[in-house]
Amino acid sequence: MNLKTVLTAETINLHLKGSTKDEIINELLDMLVAAGKISDRQAAFNAVMEREQKMSTGMKHGIAIPHGKTDSIEDLVACVGIAEKPVEFDSLDHEPCRIFIMTLSPLEKTGPHLQFLAEISLLFKSAEKRQEIIGAETPEAIVKILAE
Repeated sequence: MNLKTVLTAETINLHLKGSTKDEIINELLDMLVAAGKISDRQAAFNAVMEREQKMSTGMKHGIAIPHGKTDSIEDLVACVGIAEKPVEFDSLDHEPCRIFIMTLSPLEKTGPHLQFLAEISLLFKSAEKRQEIIGAETPEAIVKILAE
């Protein structure tokens, strides 16, 4: 899996405005719709919210990875958003999040989803990378940081 093929400038937003979990998820979905990555927005929303109800996707260190599986897409899609202000996301460490990485994958394919998560897991380990992402000034800079 190459993050550069999944993430593009169109699927990265450095200025998410949302102040709640639902608002952030909707902004991320709107980005995927605008980029032509998903056509059935409602199915995608339902998949992500169903997953959130099972257990929050707020991780640690200000990162959340809202995700879901839906038969309305054929291949893994992903986007990244940086919130201007920290957002409460029911995180494992009880800290608000600023970095949001959304993935949607087909129901029957688990490999690409797991590969993608493995590639971004470096964010959990590196405070420096997290700061670089929050401080990035262009979507291209985000792709470069994640792909290093």
